[in-house]
Amino acid sequence: MDMQNLSWPKILIGIGLVFIALGLLAWALQGRLHWIGRLPGDIAIERENFRFYFPITTMLLLSLLVSLLLRLVRWLWPH
Repeated sequence: MDMQNLSWPKILIGIGLVFIALGLLAWALQGRLHWIGRLPGDIAIERENFRFYFPITTMLLLSLLVSLLLRLVRWLWPH
């Protein structure tokens, strides 16, 4: 795909559609994904007036899934 043929409005519409799809997916699965952010290795520190939360394991898992998805897309639709 030639990037010069893509116009900004088309790119923004595509990005918007991706966000809409992700929002609908999150809304449909909101009760079933309670374990996200609570995996072993996620850091959560709660004090009286302080809360620190760093979901490192969840981020690594999501990064792996996105990388595999992008690799699959590139494999299915080569240049």
